[in-house]
Amino acid sequence: MLFIGLVDCNNFYVSCERLFNPKLIGRPVIVLSNNDGCIVARSQEAKALGIPMGAPVFQWREVIERHRVFVCSSNFALYGDLSHRVMEILTNFNPELEIYSIDEAFLPLDEIEDPVKECCSLRQKVLQWTGIPVSIGIAPTKTLAKVANHMAKQDPKHGGICKLDQVVEDLPVEEIWGIGRRLTDFLKKRGIFSAGDLVRQEDFWIRKNLSVTGLRTVWELRGTACFTVEDAPAAKQSIMTSRSWRDPLRTKEEIIEAITGHVVRGAEKLRGEESLASWLQVFIMTSPHNNNYYGNRVQIVFPQPTDYTPTLIHYAKQALEEIFHPGHAYKRGGVLLGELVDISAFQPDLFTEQNMEKEKAVMNLVDSTNHKFGYSILQFAAEGCHSAKKSHRKLRSPCYTTRWDELLTIRI
Repeated sequence: MLFIGLVDCNNFYVSCERLFNPKLIGRPVIVLSNNDGCIVARSQEAKALGIPMGAPVFQWREVIERHRVFVCSSNFALYGDLSHRVMEILTNFNPELEIYSIDEAFLPLDEIEDPVKECCSLRQKVLQWTGIPVSIGIAPTKTLAKVANHMAKQDPKHGGICKLDQVVEDLPVEEIWGIGRRLTDFLKKRGIFSAGDLVRQEDFWIRKNLSVTGLRTVWELRGTACFTVEDAPAAKQSIMTSRSWRDPLRTKEEIIEAITGHVVRGAEKLRGEESLASWLQVFIMTSPHNNNYYGNRVQIVFPQPTDYTPTLIHYAKQALEEIFHPGHAYKRGGVLLGELVDISAFQPDLFTEQNMEKEKAVMNLVDSTNHKFGYSILQFAAEGCHSAKKSHRKLRSPCYTTRWDELLTIRI
């Protein structure tokens, strides 16, 4: 029988924080979102206190103070680097892995005589080389591997690794991969409360009520693989960069600087994907809780696809001229780059003068310099230098692995 392994880093953001601050081991820890607004990660100890994912931190201030919960701002530079190190180890184990998220990856375990033994060795290697604990679920299908991984995390008797050959009959339907809240409510109203109840339904009924994707999920629960491991993720169709601002922005100049920052980040991602954008959409809005709510967006199609940041900034400013209304306190804005095309296969515009080689050289210089010496060493003047548009992360830990001036210092 062929097996698939799902490797999932345990409480990943918290594990990254504990790696360089061992005093946090055994203590309740939470990680906050950009601008320190909501809770995006929790340790097992914090979960035991009933602190929910996504909750505004101010609503849980009393619990946090009473139980001495350690609070830290998100440090995505650190998390991204440690994720890369974990995925490098998994790639060396099997280059055909599918990176599912920043802390999860599917591994084909074909032609391995004892997958549990091999995964035990892999789990130990990841912990020894990176300091990040992982759990591994092993099963014939992706959906069952998700279930196995959940069991490996929840029950200490598995030692971080669980192997399943068939569905767990009493697994609640809400814990099945791909079954969301609305489907859960739909199924429970019809007396389907567990995975066992679901797999015993007729295929015709499942397809009619849960669609083809739902039918594939049920087949996967029965042990028939329907979702293959994709070693090359599908190309993105769009790139969104957006953020709520700590303090409302009122002037056009402030919003131009903030939106330019989103354009710069989006263009950098665009070049990382080796893609060009065919159009740009800019949106701004006030707080939805205001009585005088205003929100608007506008889309501009380019003469020809581009990834050149100055060109994108030019069109973003043009878009803002159309939607900015004075007198409002804007709380959120963003940029969407759409209809992405491969950089090596697009139709140039005959009447557009564009020195693509020069533009590419300039952007390569900017990207390589910022990558080597630190984020935003080189900036565009339109980004400005005001802090209103920047993330408010007072409790961020140092970027131990990505910045020379924040390397860990050991005192003997």
